[in-house]
Amino acid sequence: MSTLFDVPGPVARRRMLWVNIAATVVVLGIGVWLLMQLGAKGQLDADLWTPFLTASPWVNYLLPGLLDTLTAAGISIVTSAVFGFVFGLGRLSGSRALRVLSGAVVEFFRAVPVLLMMIFFYLGLGQMRIMEPSDVPLVAVVLGLTFYNGSVFAELVRSGVHSLPRGQREAALAVGLRDGQSLRLVEVPQALIAMLPAITSQLVVILKDTALGVIITYPDLLDAARRFGSGNGNILQSLVVAALMFIVINYGITKLADLMAGRLGRRTAGRTRAEAPSLVVAVGKD
Repeated sequence: MSTLFDVPGPVARRRMLWVNIAATVVVLGIGVWLLMQLGAKGQLDADLWTPFLTASPWVNYLLPGLLDTLTAAGISIVTSAVFGFVFGLGRLSGSRALRVLSGAVVEFFRAVPVLLMMIFFYLGLGQMRIMEPSDVPLVAVVLGLTFYNGSVFAELVRSGVHSLPRGQREAALAVGLRDGQSLRLVEVPQALIAMLPAITSQLVVILKDTALGVIITYPDLLDAARRFGSGNGNILQSLVVAALMFIVINYGITKLADLMAGRLGRRTAGRTRAEAPSLVVAVGKD
């Protein structure tokens, strides 16, 4: 029994079961009602869906839009990880000045809406004329996503390290590691494994937030689906297809993260079992 949650008894379990059944029936009923309304308005007609069985919408709209989305998301994930790692370590630094500076940067970019940053960089880079105008939307999207999500990553690193048992640092210092080495080699890797579900959720956020780039003329999957649907009179169907593509990609990211978490966990556990005897022998010899 948990101190925060009592294990439900037979009566409570039966009540929860009936509540779940009732909620499921209500949700299914709403779904059926929506499908009936769409059918009555002709939105389920086959001629609105069959264009997606041809190559034209995929070659000319959806796949190029998907490539643009993955390009912005892929670059942003890498730059956000670097930003988050650097400023996360800065927030854990032994230097008070570095902690204050890193904390100010992280809190500032966490507080500013990502869309506002995209617009700011789009207008600023456009006025500075330091790159090709065609590259400005992509760079603005990447910078906005990097500063916002990198700040979230930095906070995940900080909170993950603080959530570790104090014995991890004490053991690292006992075998001769310095504070910085303990942080980089022992604490941060374990914190990242523990925070991997939260990191995975943030990767999904990055992928979805690329759709905000349409405000600053950056083409993406959602915009491509909207343009195709507007031109062919099936915008609802186009958006549904785009939504399914996002779901498949996000599901793939989640499963990949689960696979990585399992492998990293087994590798860490194996390394711990392998190194523990040698540490004991070394202490005994001293």
